[in-house]
Amino acid sequence: MAALTMTTPLSPNLSLNEIAERLQGYDPQALSARHVNDFLAQLVQPVREQETVPLMQAHGRILAQDVVSPISVPPHDNSAMDGYALRGAELLSDRPTPLQVVGTAFAGSAWQGTVNAGECVRIMTGAIMPTGLDTVAPQELVKVDGDRVQIPPGLLQAGDNRRLLGEDLMAGQPALRAGTRIAPAACGLLASLGLPSVPVWRKPKVAYFSTGDEILSLGEAPREGAVYDSNRYTVAGLVQALGCELIDMGVVRDEPAALEQAFVDAAAQADAIITSGGVSVGEADHTKAMMKKLGDVAFWRIAMRPGRPMAVGRIERGERSALLFGLPGNPVAVMVTFAAFVRPALQQLMGWQAPALPLLKAKSTEALRKKPGRTEYQRGIVRTNPAGKLEVSITGNQGSGVLSSMMQANGLIVLGHAQGNVAVGDEVDVMMFDGHL
Repeated sequence: MAALTMTTPLSPNLSLNEIAERLQGYDPQALSARHVNDFLAQLVQPVREQETVPLMQAHGRILAQDVVSPISVPPHDNSAMDGYALRGAELLSDRPTPLQVVGTAFAGSAWQGTVNAGECVRIMTGAIMPTGLDTVAPQELVKVDGDRVQIPPGLLQAGDNRRLLGEDLMAGQPALRAGTRIAPAACGLLASLGLPSVPVWRKPKVAYFSTGDEILSLGEAPREGAVYDSNRYTVAGLVQALGCELIDMGVVRDEPAALEQAFVDAAAQADAIITSGGVSVGEADHTKAMMKKLGDVAFWRIAMRPGRPMAVGRIERGERSALLFGLPGNPVAVMVTFAAFVRPALQQLMGWQAPALPLLKAKSTEALRKKPGRTEYQRGIVRTNPAGKLEVSITGNQGSGVLSSMMQANGLIVLGHAQGNVAVGDEVDVMMFDGHL
Protein backbone atom coordinates (compact mmCIF):
# COMPACT_ATOMS: atom_id res chain seq x y z
CA MET A 1 0.00 0.00 0.00
CA ALA A 2 1.30 3.42 -0.93
CA ALA A 3 2.10 6.03 1.72
CA LEU A 4 -0.64 8.49 2.67
CA THR A 5 -0.56 11.91 1.04
CA MET A 6 -2.24 15.02 2.44
CA THR A 7 -4.13 17.62 0.45
CA THR A 8 -5.49 20.97 1.59
CA PRO A 9 -8.91 20.88 3.35
CA LEU A 10 -11.83 22.35 1.42
CA SER A 11 -12.36 25.17 3.92
CA PRO A 12 -11.27 26.12 7.43
CA ASN A 13 -13.21 24.73 10.38
CA LEU A 14 -16.04 26.92 11.57
CA SER A 15 -16.92 27.18 15.24
CA LEU A 16 -20.32 25.88 16.28
CA ASN A 17 -21.46 29.44 16.99
CA GLU A 18 -20.41 30.53 13.50
CA ILE A 19 -22.36 27.66 11.97
CA ALA A 20 -25.39 28.42 14.13
CA GLU A 21 -25.36 32.06 12.99
CA ARG A 22 -25.69 30.90 9.38
CA LEU A 23 -28.82 28.84 10.04
CA GLN A 24 -32.05 30.81 10.05
CA GLY A 25 -34.32 29.71 12.90
CA TYR A 26 -31.62 27.73 14.72
CA ASP A 27 -32.81 26.84 18.23
CA PRO A 28 -30.80 24.20 20.11
CA GLN A 29 -33.75 23.53 22.43
CA ALA A 30 -36.20 22.80 19.59
CA LEU A 31 -34.15 21.87 16.56
CA SER A 32 -35.85 20.38 13.50
CA ALA A 33 -34.38 17.33 11.78
CA ARG A 34 -33.69 19.45 8.68
CA HIS A 35 -31.67 21.96 10.69
CA VAL A 36 -29.60 19.13 12.19
CA ASN A 37 -28.45 17.95 8.78
CA ASP A 38 -27.88 21.52 7.57
CA PHE A 39 -25.70 22.12 10.62
CA LEU A 40 -23.70 18.91 10.19
CA ALA A 41 -23.14 19.59 6.49
CA GLN A 42 -21.20 22.72 7.48
CA LEU A 43 -19.45 21.15 10.45
CA VAL A 44 -17.93 18.12 8.75
CA GLN A 45 -14.66 18.43 6.82
CA PRO A 46 -13.87 15.38 4.64
CA VAL A 47 -10.75 13.32 5.25
CA ARG A 48 -8.17 14.41 2.69
CA GLU A 49 -5.52 11.71 2.88
CA GLN A 50 -5.14 9.43 -0.11
CA GLU A 51 -3.80 5.95 -0.56
CA THR A 52 -3.54 3.64 -3.54
CA VAL A 53 -5.00 0.16 -3.13
CA PRO A 54 -5.10 -2.93 -5.38
CA LEU A 55 -8.40 -3.25 -7.18
CA MET A 56 -9.18 -6.51 -5.36
CA GLN A 57 -9.12 -4.54 -2.09
CA ALA A 58 -11.02 -1.49 -3.37
CA HIS A 59 -14.59 -2.68 -2.79
CA GLY A 60 -16.45 -0.23 -0.55
CA ARG A 61 -13.74 2.43 -0.72
CA ILE A 62 -14.26 6.01 -1.92
CA LEU A 63 -12.47 7.21 -5.07
CA ALA A 64 -10.14 10.13 -4.38
CA GLN A 65 -9.65 11.14 -8.03
CA ASP A 66 -11.62 11.00 -11.25
CA VAL A 67 -10.85 7.89 -13.30
CA VAL A 68 -10.41 8.73 -16.98
CA SER A 69 -10.81 5.78 -19.33
CA PRO A 70 -7.43 4.90 -20.91
CA ILE A 71 -9.15 2.72 -23.53
CA SER A 72 -12.50 2.37 -25.24
CA VAL A 73 -14.81 -0.37 -24.00
CA PRO A 74 -15.43 -2.35 -26.07
CA PRO A 75 -12.27 -1.61 -28.06
CA HIS A 76 -13.93 -2.55 -31.37
CA ASP A 77 -17.30 -3.35 -32.89
CA ASN A 78 -18.16 -6.91 -31.91
CA SER A 79 -20.96 -9.44 -31.97
CA ALA A 80 -23.48 -9.52 -29.14
CA MET A 81 -24.32 -13.19 -29.78
CA ASP A 82 -23.50 -16.31 -31.74
CA GLY A 83 -24.84 -16.10 -35.28
CA TYR A 84 -23.99 -14.81 -38.76
CA ALA A 85 -22.47 -11.40 -39.51
CA LEU A 86 -23.75 -9.67 -42.64
CA ARG A 87 -24.43 -6.33 -44.28
CA GLY A 88 -27.75 -4.99 -43.01
CA ALA A 89 -28.37 -3.27 -46.34
CA GLU A 90 -28.67 -6.70 -48.01
CA LEU A 91 -31.63 -7.81 -45.89
CA LEU A 92 -34.73 -8.45 -48.01
CA SER A 93 -38.05 -7.27 -46.64
CA ASP A 94 -40.41 -9.49 -48.67
CA ARG A 95 -38.63 -12.88 -48.77
CA PRO A 96 -35.80 -14.80 -47.07
CA THR A 97 -32.29 -13.41 -47.58
CA PRO A 98 -29.93 -16.11 -48.99
CA LEU A 99 -26.24 -15.80 -48.03
CA GLN A 100 -23.08 -17.82 -48.59
CA VAL A 101 -21.01 -18.55 -45.45
CA VAL A 102 -17.33 -17.80 -46.22
CA GLY A 103 -15.66 -18.32 -42.83
CA THR A 104 -15.91 -18.21 -39.05
CA ALA A 105 -14.90 -15.33 -36.74
CA PHE A 106 -13.90 -16.33 -33.20
CA ALA A 107 -13.55 -14.14 -30.12
CA GLY A 108 -9.99 -13.07 -29.36
CA SER A 109 -8.72 -12.38 -32.87
CA ALA A 110 -9.81 -10.54 -36.01
CA TRP A 111 -11.09 -12.53 -39.00
CA GLN A 112 -8.79 -11.76 -41.93
CA GLY A 113 -10.92 -12.66 -44.95
CA THR A 114 -12.91 -10.57 -47.40
CA VAL A 115 -16.70 -10.61 -47.55
CA ASN A 116 -18.35 -9.88 -50.89
CA ALA A 117 -21.98 -9.13 -51.71
CA GLY A 118 -24.29 -12.04 -50.92
CA GLU A 119 -21.85 -13.48 -48.33
CA CYS A 120 -21.73 -13.69 -44.54
CA VAL A 121 -19.44 -14.91 -41.77
CA ARG A 122 -20.27 -17.32 -38.97
CA ILE A 123 -19.47 -15.33 -35.80
CA MET A 124 -19.16 -16.03 -32.07
CA THR A 125 -20.20 -13.78 -29.16
CA GLY A 126 -17.56 -11.11 -28.57
CA ALA A 127 -15.78 -11.64 -31.87
CA ILE A 128 -14.68 -8.55 -33.83
CA MET A 129 -17.10 -7.66 -36.60
CA PRO A 130 -15.43 -8.33 -39.98
CA THR A 131 -14.78 -5.24 -42.08
CA GLY A 132 -17.90 -3.97 -43.84
CA LEU A 133 -20.37 -6.03 -41.80
CA ASP A 134 -22.75 -4.35 -39.36
CA THR A 135 -25.48 -6.81 -38.40
CA VAL A 136 -25.67 -10.22 -36.72
CA ALA A 137 -28.46 -12.74 -37.37
CA PRO A 138 -28.88 -14.96 -34.28
CA GLN A 139 -28.13 -18.58 -35.14
CA GLU A 140 -31.52 -19.75 -33.84
CA LEU A 141 -33.35 -17.55 -36.39
CA VAL A 142 -31.63 -18.69 -39.58
CA LYS A 143 -32.15 -21.77 -41.75
CA VAL A 144 -28.84 -23.51 -42.44
CA ASP A 145 -28.21 -25.68 -45.51
CA GLY A 146 -24.54 -26.67 -45.70
CA ASP A 147 -22.51 -23.50 -46.32
CA ARG A 148 -25.57 -21.46 -47.13
CA VAL A 149 -28.07 -19.78 -44.83
CA GLN A 150 -31.43 -18.12 -45.26
CA ILE A 151 -32.58 -15.28 -42.98
CA PRO A 152 -36.38 -14.95 -42.63
CA PRO A 153 -37.80 -11.54 -43.59
CA GLY A 154 -38.96 -8.96 -41.06
CA LEU A 155 -36.96 -10.24 -38.09
CA LEU A 156 -33.86 -8.04 -38.33
CA GLN A 157 -32.88 -4.47 -38.98
CA ALA A 158 -29.48 -3.14 -40.00
CA GLY A 159 -27.21 -2.82 -36.94
CA ASP A 160 -29.00 -5.42 -34.82
CA ASN A 161 -26.96 -7.48 -32.32
CA ARG A 162 -23.78 -5.48 -32.79
CA ARG A 163 -21.89 -3.84 -29.91
CA LEU A 164 -20.28 -0.59 -31.01
CA LEU A 165 -16.74 0.50 -30.20
CA GLY A 166 -16.81 2.59 -27.02
CA GLU A 167 -20.55 2.19 -26.42
CA ASP A 168 -19.80 1.48 -22.74
CA LEU A 169 -16.82 3.84 -22.28
CA MET A 170 -14.87 5.95 -24.74
CA ALA A 171 -11.13 6.52 -24.31
CA GLY A 172 -10.37 9.89 -22.70
CA GLN A 173 -13.81 10.25 -21.09
CA PRO A 174 -14.46 10.12 -17.31
CA ALA A 175 -15.35 6.60 -16.23
CA LEU A 176 -15.92 7.27 -12.51
CA ARG A 177 -15.92 10.51 -10.57
CA ALA A 178 -14.07 11.27 -7.34
CA GLY A 179 -16.36 10.64 -4.39
CA THR A 180 -17.86 7.49 -5.91
CA ARG A 181 -18.17 4.48 -3.62
CA ILE A 182 -16.60 1.49 -5.34
CA ALA A 183 -19.43 -1.04 -5.45
CA PRO A 184 -19.17 -4.43 -7.24
CA ALA A 185 -20.22 -2.95 -10.59
CA ALA A 186 -17.55 -0.24 -10.25
CA CYS A 187 -14.95 -2.92 -9.47
CA GLY A 188 -15.84 -4.67 -12.72
CA LEU A 189 -15.83 -1.41 -14.67
CA LEU A 190 -12.35 -0.50 -13.39
CA ALA A 191 -11.11 -3.98 -14.25
CA SER A 192 -12.51 -3.60 -17.78
CA LEU A 193 -10.18 -0.60 -18.16
CA GLY A 194 -7.17 -2.68 -17.19
CA LEU A 195 -6.52 -0.72 -13.99
CA PRO A 196 -4.76 -2.83 -11.31
CA SER A 197 -5.05 -0.20 -8.55
CA VAL A 198 -7.02 2.95 -7.71
CA PRO A 199 -6.53 6.07 -5.53
CA VAL A 200 -8.95 6.19 -2.60
CA TRP A 201 -9.49 8.31 0.47
CA ARG A 202 -8.21 6.91 3.73
CA LYS A 203 -10.92 5.26 5.80
CA PRO A 204 -12.04 7.57 8.61
CA LYS A 205 -11.35 6.25 12.09
CA VAL A 206 -14.37 6.29 14.37
CA ALA A 207 -13.95 5.72 18.11
CA TYR A 208 -16.86 4.52 20.22
CA PHE A 209 -17.35 3.98 23.92
CA SER A 210 -20.36 3.45 26.13
CA THR A 211 -20.73 5.42 29.35
CA GLY A 212 -22.50 4.76 32.62
CA ASP A 213 -22.14 2.77 35.82
CA GLU A 214 -25.25 0.77 34.93
CA ILE A 215 -23.66 -0.72 31.79
CA LEU A 216 -22.48 -4.34 31.87
CA SER A 217 -19.86 -5.68 29.47
CA LEU A 218 -20.50 -9.10 27.97
CA GLY A 219 -19.28 -11.79 30.32
CA GLU A 220 -20.08 -9.86 33.49
CA ALA A 221 -22.62 -11.35 35.86
CA PRO A 222 -26.06 -9.69 35.88
CA ARG A 223 -26.80 -7.33 38.73
CA GLU A 224 -29.83 -5.38 39.83
CA GLY A 225 -30.33 -2.12 37.95
CA ALA A 226 -27.72 -2.93 35.30
CA VAL A 227 -28.13 -3.70 31.59
CA TYR A 228 -25.85 -5.32 29.05
CA ASP A 229 -24.17 -2.98 26.58
CA SER A 230 -26.09 -3.52 23.33
CA ASN A 231 -25.33 -0.05 21.93
CA ARG A 232 -21.62 -0.76 21.65
CA TYR A 233 -22.26 -3.67 19.29
CA THR A 234 -25.00 -1.91 17.37
CA VAL A 235 -22.81 1.14 16.69
CA ALA A 236 -19.85 -1.08 15.82
CA GLY A 237 -21.95 -2.78 13.15
CA LEU A 238 -23.29 0.52 11.80
CA VAL A 239 -19.83 2.09 11.58
CA GLN A 240 -18.20 -0.92 9.93
CA ALA A 241 -21.07 -1.49 7.48
CA LEU A 242 -20.65 2.10 6.34
CA GLY A 243 -16.98 1.50 5.57
CA CYS A 244 -15.24 3.32 8.42
CA GLU A 245 -12.53 1.90 10.66
CA LEU A 246 -13.81 1.24 14.18
CA ILE A 247 -11.80 1.96 17.34
CA ASP A 248 -13.59 0.07 20.11
CA MET A 249 -12.92 1.69 23.47
CA GLY A 250 -15.29 -0.44 25.54
CA VAL A 251 -17.26 0.81 28.53
CA VAL A 252 -16.17 3.90 30.48
CA ARG A 253 -17.43 4.38 34.02
CA ASP A 254 -19.19 7.58 35.00
CA GLU A 255 -16.14 9.09 36.68
CA PRO A 256 -14.62 12.44 35.61
CA ALA A 257 -11.03 11.21 35.37
CA ALA A 258 -11.98 8.09 33.39
CA LEU A 259 -14.22 10.05 31.02
CA GLU A 260 -11.61 12.73 30.43
CA GLN A 261 -8.97 10.15 29.62
CA ALA A 262 -11.34 8.33 27.25
CA PHE A 263 -12.19 11.50 25.32
CA VAL A 264 -8.52 12.56 25.15
CA ASP A 265 -7.41 9.12 23.95
CA ALA A 266 -10.19 8.97 21.37
CA ALA A 267 -9.47 12.45 20.01
CA ALA A 268 -5.78 11.62 19.67
CA GLN A 269 -6.42 8.79 17.21
CA ALA A 270 -9.89 9.15 15.70
CA ASP A 271 -11.54 11.37 13.12
CA ALA A 272 -14.89 11.03 14.88
CA ILE A 273 -16.06 9.98 18.34
CA ILE A 274 -19.46 8.45 19.07
CA THR A 275 -20.87 7.91 22.55
CA SER A 276 -24.31 6.88 23.72
CA GLY A 277 -26.12 8.09 26.81
CA GLY A 278 -25.36 10.94 29.17
CA VAL A 279 -26.64 13.82 26.99
CA SER A 280 -30.20 14.26 28.29
CA VAL A 281 -31.32 17.37 30.14
CA GLY A 282 -30.76 16.91 33.87
CA GLU A 283 -28.43 13.90 33.54
CA ALA A 284 -26.67 13.20 36.84
CA ASP A 285 -23.53 11.78 35.27
CA HIS A 286 -20.37 13.59 34.16
CA THR A 287 -20.42 12.97 30.40
CA LYS A 288 -21.89 16.35 29.42
CA ALA A 289 -19.56 18.23 31.74
CA MET A 290 -16.53 16.52 30.22
CA MET A 291 -17.70 17.20 26.67
CA LYS A 292 -18.03 20.89 27.55
CA LYS A 293 -14.61 20.97 29.20
CA LEU A 294 -12.73 19.35 26.31
CA GLY A 295 -14.51 20.55 23.19
CA ASP A 296 -16.64 22.95 21.24
CA VAL A 297 -19.94 21.13 21.77
CA ALA A 298 -23.62 21.95 21.36
CA PHE A 299 -26.36 20.10 23.24
CA TRP A 300 -29.55 19.79 21.27
CA ARG A 301 -33.14 18.89 21.95
CA ILE A 302 -34.25 17.73 18.53
CA ALA A 303 -37.91 17.88 17.57
CA MET A 304 -38.05 14.19 16.76
CA ARG A 305 -39.12 10.83 18.11
CA PRO A 306 -37.32 8.67 19.08
CA GLY A 307 -34.00 10.35 19.88
CA ARG A 308 -34.64 13.81 21.25
CA PRO A 309 -31.32 14.54 23.05
CA MET A 310 -28.09 14.72 21.07
CA ALA A 311 -24.69 16.38 21.43
CA VAL A 312 -22.50 17.37 18.51
CA GLY A 313 -19.24 19.21 18.09
CA ARG A 314 -15.52 18.60 17.94
CA ILE A 315 -12.63 17.98 20.29
CA GLU A 316 -9.23 19.42 19.41
CA ARG A 317 -6.05 17.65 20.48
CA GLY A 318 -2.85 19.14 19.10
CA GLU A 319 -3.17 19.26 15.32
CA ARG A 320 -6.00 16.72 15.33
CA SER A 321 -9.70 17.54 15.35
CA ALA A 322 -12.24 14.83 16.07
CA LEU A 323 -15.96 15.20 15.42
CA LEU A 324 -18.13 14.31 18.38
CA PHE A 325 -21.57 12.70 18.28
CA GLY A 326 -23.25 12.15 21.65
CA LEU A 327 -26.26 9.95 20.93
CA PRO A 328 -29.21 9.12 23.18
CA GLY A 329 -28.94 6.03 25.33
CA ASN A 330 -31.98 4.04 24.22
CA PRO A 331 -31.09 1.39 21.60
CA VAL A 332 -33.65 2.32 18.93
CA ALA A 333 -32.92 6.03 19.36
CA VAL A 334 -29.25 5.25 18.73
CA MET A 335 -30.08 3.53 15.43
CA VAL A 336 -32.55 6.20 14.30
CA THR A 337 -30.26 9.15 15.06
CA PHE A 338 -27.41 7.31 13.36
CA ALA A 339 -29.50 6.72 10.22
CA ALA A 340 -30.93 10.25 10.13
CA PHE A 341 -27.86 12.31 11.10
CA VAL A 342 -24.62 10.45 11.83
CA ARG A 343 -24.59 8.32 8.70
CA PRO A 344 -24.80 11.26 6.23
CA ALA A 345 -22.20 13.13 8.31
CA LEU A 346 -19.80 10.18 8.21
CA GLN A 347 -20.39 9.79 4.47
CA GLN A 348 -19.29 13.40 4.07
CA LEU A 349 -16.27 12.69 6.28
CA MET A 350 -15.41 9.74 4.00
CA GLY A 351 -15.53 11.95 0.92
CA TRP A 352 -18.45 9.88 -0.38
CA GLN A 353 -20.68 11.90 -2.70
CA ALA A 354 -23.66 9.82 -1.63
CA PRO A 355 -27.23 10.74 -2.53
CA ALA A 356 -29.64 10.89 0.38
CA LEU A 357 -31.60 7.73 0.99
CA PRO A 358 -34.75 8.07 -1.13
CA LEU A 359 -38.12 8.24 0.59
CA LEU A 360 -40.67 5.93 -1.02
CA LYS A 361 -44.42 6.35 -0.84
CA ALA A 362 -46.49 3.60 0.77
CA LYS A 363 -50.10 3.43 1.97
CA SER A 364 -50.51 2.99 5.70
CA THR A 365 -52.60 -0.04 6.64
CA GLU A 366 -53.44 1.46 10.02
CA ALA A 367 -54.13 4.79 11.68
CA LEU A 368 -51.05 6.46 13.17
CA ARG A 369 -51.10 9.11 15.90
CA LYS A 370 -48.72 11.99 15.29
CA LYS A 371 -48.29 15.45 16.81
CA PRO A 372 -47.29 18.27 14.45
CA GLY A 373 -44.04 20.02 15.36
CA ARG A 374 -41.68 17.06 15.35
CA THR A 375 -40.39 14.42 12.94
CA GLU A 376 -41.24 10.85 13.87
CA TYR A 377 -39.48 7.71 12.71
CA GLN A 378 -41.69 4.67 13.24
CA ARG A 379 -40.50 1.17 12.54
CA GLY A 380 -42.39 -0.26 9.60
CA ILE A 381 -42.89 -3.42 7.58
CA VAL A 382 -43.24 -2.58 3.89
CA ARG A 383 -44.96 -5.03 1.55
CA THR A 384 -46.36 -5.09 -1.97
CA ASN A 385 -50.12 -5.61 -1.94
CA PRO A 386 -52.04 -7.71 -4.53
CA ALA A 387 -52.52 -4.59 -6.65
CA GLY A 388 -48.75 -4.16 -6.89
CA LYS A 389 -48.67 -1.06 -4.65
CA LEU A 390 -46.49 -0.53 -1.58
CA GLU A 391 -48.19 -0.61 1.80
CA VAL A 392 -46.74 -0.34 5.29
CA SER A 393 -47.68 -1.28 8.82
CA ILE A 394 -45.87 -0.56 12.08
CA THR A 395 -44.09 -3.32 13.96
CA GLY A 396 -46.13 -2.85 17.12
CA ASN A 397 -44.66 -1.32 20.29
CA GLN A 398 -42.72 1.77 19.19
CA GLY A 399 -40.86 2.27 22.47
CA SER A 400 -37.28 3.46 22.00
CA GLY A 401 -35.98 0.57 24.06
CA VAL A 402 -37.62 -2.15 21.94
CA LEU A 403 -34.59 -3.14 19.87
CA SER A 404 -36.29 -6.30 18.57
CA SER A 405 -38.60 -4.05 16.53
CA MET A 406 -35.62 -3.02 14.39
CA MET A 407 -35.15 -6.66 13.53
CA GLN A 408 -38.79 -6.99 12.43
CA ALA A 409 -38.78 -3.76 10.38
CA ASN A 410 -37.45 -3.33 6.86
CA GLY A 411 -37.80 0.44 6.86
CA LEU A 412 -38.70 3.54 8.85
CA ILE A 413 -41.96 5.41 8.39
CA VAL A 414 -40.92 9.07 8.30
CA LEU A 415 -43.67 11.41 9.47
CA GLY A 416 -42.64 14.97 8.70
CA HIS A 417 -42.27 17.91 11.07
CA ALA A 418 -45.58 19.55 10.20
CA GLN A 419 -47.51 16.33 9.63
CA GLY A 420 -50.42 15.27 11.87
CA ASN A 421 -52.35 12.05 12.34
CA VAL A 422 -52.37 9.46 9.56
CA ALA A 423 -55.59 7.69 8.54
CA VAL A 424 -55.84 4.19 7.11
CA GLY A 425 -55.00 4.38 3.39
CA ASP A 426 -53.05 7.63 3.63
CA GLU A 427 -49.68 7.71 1.86
CA VAL A 428 -46.63 8.08 4.07
CA ASP A 429 -42.90 8.41 3.40
CA VAL A 430 -40.77 5.33 4.00
CA MET A 431 -36.98 5.17 4.35
CA MET A 432 -36.06 1.62 3.39
CA PHE A 433 -33.19 -0.13 5.12
CA ASP A 434 -30.43 -0.75 2.60
CA GLY A 435 -28.17 -3.22 4.39
CA HIS A 436 -26.48 -0.61 6.60
CA LEU A 437 -29.08 -0.76 9.39
